[in-house]
Amino acid sequence: MPSKNTLCLWYNGTAEEAARFYAATFPDSSIGPIHHAPADFPSGKQGDVLVVEFTVMGIPCIGLNGGPAFTPNESFSFQVATDDQEETDRYWNAIVGNGGQESECGWCKDKWGISWQITPRVLTEAMANPDRAAAKRAFDAMLTMKKIDMAVIEAAVRG
Repeated sequence: MPSKNTLCLWYNGTAEEAARFYAATFPDSSIGPIHHAPADFPSGKQGDVLVVEFTVMGIPCIGLNGGPAFTPNESFSFQVATDDQEETDRYWNAIVGNGGQESECGWCKDKWGISWQITPRVLTEAMANPDRAAAKRAFDAMLTMKKIDMAVIEAAVRG
């Protein structure tokens, strides 16, 4: 039975390419049915891929090839909690190295404009540290980074 709640992501004709990348990059990700347009539509022709059902890390999504009218922005992002620097590097490098771009504080965008937060658990834990001085040091360290360096965050917490 399909999920009752599904994220719909808007693409300009590249939903299938994006879904294939996500399925190959992230665990618990897959491509489902691909639906073709039954008739011409404003940004495509009959038979073009219209909707791609896919799952990203267990989250059901559909990619809608809606055309150029709307583009993604940072008000929506996938946040990926990572357990170690190798996992952080792997996801970051996959997104940025496949035509994406780096941003600040663990954020990056894939080549389709979807934002990702590659967030090591050590950073999340540091920000919630009851020692507010340690949390501030970790926060200040994060503000200097693009991809999060876990060793720097851990050193900041220690002071």
